[in-house]
Amino acid sequence: MDHAQRRHHNLIRPAFWAAPAENTTDLATAMLPKLMHERLPEMGIDYAVVYPTIGFLLPEIADDEVRRAACRAHNLMMADIYRGFEDRLTPAAVIPCHTPHEAIEELDFALGELNFKVPMFINLVKRPIGAVEEVDPNLRPYAFWVDTLAIDSIFDYDPLWQRCMDLKVPVTAHAVGQGVHMRRSISNYMYNQTGHFADAGHAFAKALFFGGVTHRFPDLNFAFLECGVAWGASLVCDLKERWEKRSAEAIEQFNPAKIDRELMDSLFERYGGDVLSGRLPKGAILRNVVERDGVDDFAAANVNSIDDLLDRLVPNFYYGCEADDRMNVTAFDTRVLPGGRKLNAMFSSDFGHWDVTDMAGVLVEAHELVDEGLLSDEDFADFVFHNPARLFASMDPEFFAGTAVEDDVAKMLADSEKAAAA
Repeated sequence: MDHAQRRHHNLIRPAFWAAPAENTTDLATAMLPKLMHERLPEMGIDYAVVYPTIGFLLPEIADDEVRRAACRAHNLMMADIYRGFEDRLTPAAVIPCHTPHEAIEELDFALGELNFKVPMFINLVKRPIGAVEEVDPNLRPYAFWVDTLAIDSIFDYDPLWQRCMDLKVPVTAHAVGQGVHMRRSISNYMYNQTGHFADAGHAFAKALFFGGVTHRFPDLNFAFLECGVAWGASLVCDLKERWEKRSAEAIEQFNPAKIDRELMDSLFERYGGDVLSGRLPKGAILRNVVERDGVDDFAAANVNSIDDLLDRLVPNFYYGCEADDRMNVTAFDTRVLPGGRKLNAMFSSDFGHWDVTDMAGVLVEAHELVDEGLLSDEDFADFVFHNPARLFASMDPEFFAGTAVEDDVAKMLADSEKAAAA
């Protein structure tokens, strides 16, 4: 579609030239599990959970039957082509999430019948707006709202979260933010692409917190994929600052009923001048500001202290980070993170896409933050091993059984138990 056609339909500039070309071996490696398995030692990677590209587009298909069939076909294919490489590779199953029912059904099939160990959920679902549907259902592609599955949803997704607990799997989430809201340039792919995964992760994390999911499921891990961690550090700081001003107790200082109306009237009379003095009836300023739906936005999260807030935001949130992202340091900067609590940043890499020009160099690239004195050796070990291992092993200690890192993870878990008991 050319520029004029995109202008007419207001369609975004899509991704283009998005995969390695000159480095053909890397392109093939992203497509061929056997070649990936063979090359992992060259990359310095012992074990990898592999997430798909086309796979996270399939759950966005609007037609219910086609969406579910496409996800099922994808999972069948991935289970087949990755068979035999379980010691170093495990693929993620694609889970459609338009309803909790379809998500649970595919989750049970993928893990129960196909022996997947990792589900990948789509955490943003575009839904029609009722008032617009009444006027013209054909407007649905242009007028929609985004369901983040955890707050204001038309469905209760708690049964899905509980099913993940039952199966001992974390919720690893991936969604596209391009084409939503202000990411709709018809001419510039980079404008639409930059930061869109972070936006999707930010929306989901806020929903999980404000919707009370992390309060109701304190042992369920959530991972936000391919989005970095800087937004996570910002979110934790932002919510701390907001809770301090707008907790159930603190917000009372903003209750309009506490306005001294005699004082307000006298100040307007004294300082309002010809423009403002005497323009309103006595006591009328902010008289009609009434909140009928409750005033504690933190109620569902059950936050009664800063420690409560951090417990809902820090221990169970994990962040997939690109190797070359210098903002990875924000996860470990205890000088600014509330309570000095580090975030669970995880080393990852976008193999097969334009932002990885050399697969064999990603780990070296990630270590540059240590070389420059921005991360400690301990932080780097958390980044490339402890955090990604804990994402899965803290929910299922047997997750890594039979893999190349089985003994290392077992030692990590044993050391953690000793430290907790000390």
